[in-house]
Amino acid sequence: MIVEQLYTKCLAEAAYYIESNGEAIVIDPLRETQPYIDIATNNGATIKYIFETHFHADFVSGHVDLAKKTGASIVFGPTANTGYDAIIATDNQEFKIGDITIKVLHTPGHTPESSTYLLIDENGKETALFTGDTLFLGDVGRPDLAIKTHLTREDLAGMLFDSLRNRIMPLDNSLIIYPGHGAGSSCGKSMSSETIGTLGEQKETNYALRADMTRDEFIKEVTKGILPPPQYFPKNAVMNKMGYDSFDDVLSKGNNELTLEQFITEIEGGAFILDVRPQSDFIKGFIPDSLFIGLNGTFAMWVGALIEDLNQKIIIVAPEGAEKEAITRLSRVGYDNTVGYLKGGIETYLKEGGSLNTITSITVEELAEKYSACNIIDVRKPREYDAEHIENADHYALDYMNNELNKLDKKTTYHIHCAGGYRSVIAISLLMKNGYSRLIDVAGGFGLISKTDIPKTAYVCPSTL
Repeated sequence: MIVEQLYTKCLAEAAYYIESNGEAIVIDPLRETQPYIDIATNNGATIKYIFETHFHADFVSGHVDLAKKTGASIVFGPTANTGYDAIIATDNQEFKIGDITIKVLHTPGHTPESSTYLLIDENGKETALFTGDTLFLGDVGRPDLAIKTHLTREDLAGMLFDSLRNRIMPLDNSLIIYPGHGAGSSCGKSMSSETIGTLGEQKETNYALRADMTRDEFIKEVTKGILPPPQYFPKNAVMNKMGYDSFDDVLSKGNNELTLEQFITEIEGGAFILDVRPQSDFIKGFIPDSLFIGLNGTFAMWVGALIEDLNQKIIIVAPEGAEKEAITRLSRVGYDNTVGYLKGGIETYLKEGGSLNTITSITVEELAEKYSACNIIDVRKPREYDAEHIENADHYALDYMNNELNKLDKKTTYHIHCAGGYRSVIAISLLMKNGYSRLIDVAGGFGLISKTDIPKTAYVCPSTL
């Protein structure tokens, strides 16, 4: 028996390849299917089923393409309703894969159709549980991502409590837990950086599995502090439910060299310039009106949060050789309308006489010398800001900056920081794209600011006063 976790840091997402005696399954595959096909081919195995734990909101799964390419059947848990052929399993239904068995446990709560998959080995022993977004290491799935339903998040949280207590917690403590996500995902609040654990460990350390927690306490805890989901979540969930264009077609259309003349023509036709180079290169010079989201960070998540139209035509400016990677990552979150990339990138633009914009960046030491006279903007997430921030700094979380673009004064100079420097450059590029010009990046962000004497404070919950 083979169990392989394929973890993608950009999305904090885990897919799984399981094989026994020449037959294989894939659980929650990414959009690009070739890696799973290659594993099976190299092992001389046939992919028999593709199991989906639920209709994912944070990425577009590769289940539809993988089924077409391999002939495998797609399997969802009870209550799922799809726009393509799929097996809608019943609770406790079992599927044979070689010498092992996969048992469906319907565990609604994160979404109504959410299901976990229990692996029973060749000796009949329950050995692993693939929990999707029902149970993470250190957390549980947020109960507010179901596709259009009459159920409230409190209703779903109650269902999740029952699923955990009645279906998962009675299982053996030695059971290996393989979650759908790790730290960094927006599908939970406080996930562990670990990606594999045991049920016994979770019973001891996961707040949501506390034995003395009542149903009402659970509902209150898992719904407390839930921030609005990124705007692309419901759109991705619909794609996963109803189907989507072939990834091969998306890649073929997007992996297209553009001359500068073609590049300008596309811009005049409404295309969006997305610069995916490292932020250190971007601040030194970029094509005016570009949005920076570097491939060196959590690229797909920020694309999904900030580019509001999945159908937006996108042109990529990338380091040579990284264009295909950018198109692939865009497709993972449903942005299928890349029309090409500027051949030769920034160098081509300069050779043809184009002028670049730049971003002024200062050190934290330079900020410390004058911080009391500065307008400081902190673009980190609310929890980061609440934990500790520069005294008198204003908070504009990058996640929601599209909704706050008119709240700043374009005649005022702002010093902008995040935790390490990636998000602050994204924020500055977004603001510059919307008419702001007096913006200064604080290099190294709060990670370095915290080591200075600049006064800091923390948010104190009124209930603790």
